[in-house]
Amino acid sequence: MNRRHFLQTASLVVPALWAGRLYALPPGGPRLLVVFLRGGYDCLNVFVPQSSADYYEARPSIAIARSPDLLQLDSEWALNPALAKPLKPMWDARQIAFVPFAGTDDLSRSHFETQDSIELGQPVEHPDLRTGFLARLTTVLGGHGSIAFTDSLPVSYRGDADVPNISLKSLAKPPFDERQSQILSDMYAHHALKAQVREGLDLRQQVSREMADEMQQANRDAISAKGFELEAQRIGRLLRTDYSIGFVDIGGWDTHVNENQVLAANLDSVGSGLQSLARELGPEWANTVVIVVSEFGRTFKENGSKGTDHGHGTMYWVAGGAISGGKVTGRQQAVTRAGLFENRDLPVLNNYRALLGGVMQRMWGLSSTQLELVFPAALPQDVGLV
Repeated sequence: MNRRHFLQTASLVVPALWAGRLYALPPGGPRLLVVFLRGGYDCLNVFVPQSSADYYEARPSIAIARSPDLLQLDSEWALNPALAKPLKPMWDARQIAFVPFAGTDDLSRSHFETQDSIELGQPVEHPDLRTGFLARLTTVLGGHGSIAFTDSLPVSYRGDADVPNISLKSLAKPPFDERQSQILSDMYAHHALKAQVREGLDLRQQVSREMADEMQQANRDAISAKGFELEAQRIGRLLRTDYSIGFVDIGGWDTHVNENQVLAANLDSVGSGLQSLARELGPEWANTVVIVVSEFGRTFKENGSKGTDHGHGTMYWVAGGAISGGKVTGRQQAVTRAGLFENRDLPVLNNYRALLGGVMQRMWGLSSTQLELVFPAALPQDVGLV
């Protein structure tokens, strides 16, 4: 590592490590984790509308068959077997719920545009590209206590809030050895941030060692479906002790080809990860809300490659010990061809800004003025979960 590259790396990484961790998180306060499934997951093969004859007709190759292995959620919806086993305890304990026909007003069906639109959290017509909704929430709540578990700071944290990001999935090998860490520490020896830099370096080294050990034991150094479970343990540990708001994204949901094979592995990973998160949070799980979102759903009809294409409405998940779950909630309609949006997709009946705004308002008791700062021009929708 040459000196210029070393200094550039240090200038990017060190502030991201110590920022926000100076404030010890007291036990008992609300915790929020936003999980973004990037790629637009196919909610109709995850949450099966088993009473819809149109669903089975539109998907002759990939529809999830009626089976005792499905977890019955209500008279309409049943949960894919790959997710049913890990999530059944949460469902039985009323610690998870689902909101169908959810999403954004963005109609581009573009991954990047729709993801950015959701993370900005603003009206689609005239967005301010400089600020994301989690950054604004962080500012409203005092300006600290947030973290992104991502390679770089996501759009949702774009803005004035001083938010760290740390990608736990890439920490199998520590970025600095002890000699390099000492050099960095010496560079800040007479700086006002000396203690924070040292604390940040120690945190990164500690998490790196733990991640390396567990990945070697569980995966023999290979990334697998257990990756999210391992990452969720680290997330749970940091949310339990240091941070109140977190963001993590999970890729691999753009299922144009051989969809069901991809979904089975992905769902196993997410289900195990949520279990792991709950265990690691311990007593603080009772104060936690996890919201799982995606940029859009997928087409009602399967394509010619045993997959589906970019759609519109989708299903959001809300989990945690702080919710009153065990139900499918929000505005709904029958899943039929006649009710499709533009004759191809599920419609959006529950706008994500209204839905998330209603949850956040209940979690922190936000005033109308505060909520307007987080989600401008959005009327909160209370779906009775918090």
